[in-house]
Amino acid sequence: MNSRLTVALALLLALAGCQTVTPNYDARFGDAVRDAKRAQTIDPDAGKKPVSAAAASTDGRASQEAMDRYHDAFKRPPPVVNVINIGGAIGDGGGGGGR
Repeated sequence: MNSRLTVALALLLALAGCQTVTPNYDARFGDAVRDAKRAQTIDPDAGKKPVSAAAASTDGRASQEAMDRYHDAFKRPPPVVNVINIGGAIGDGGGGGGR
C-alpha cells in the first residue's frame, strides 16, 4: 500500500509541473509572424483603394503581355538538372574531379 501511495504522490507531483501557465508567452503568441507579414507587405491599404487607382499606372497592352509571359512559363517544363554527378565531370573515367 505504501508503494502505491508513493507512486500516486509522484504522479501528482509530476502532473503539477504541467500546470504552469505562461501568460507572458501566450500574450505575445504569433507576434513574430504578424510582424514578418507586415514587413513584407508593400501597401497594407491596397484592398481599401479602388481598382482603377491600382490599374492606372499600367497600360492594357503591357498588362496583357505580362500575363501572356506568365501563362507561357507554365506551358513547357523546366529544364532537367543532373544532380547525380555532383563534383565530377561527365566522361572523366570514373576517377572524379574531372582532370
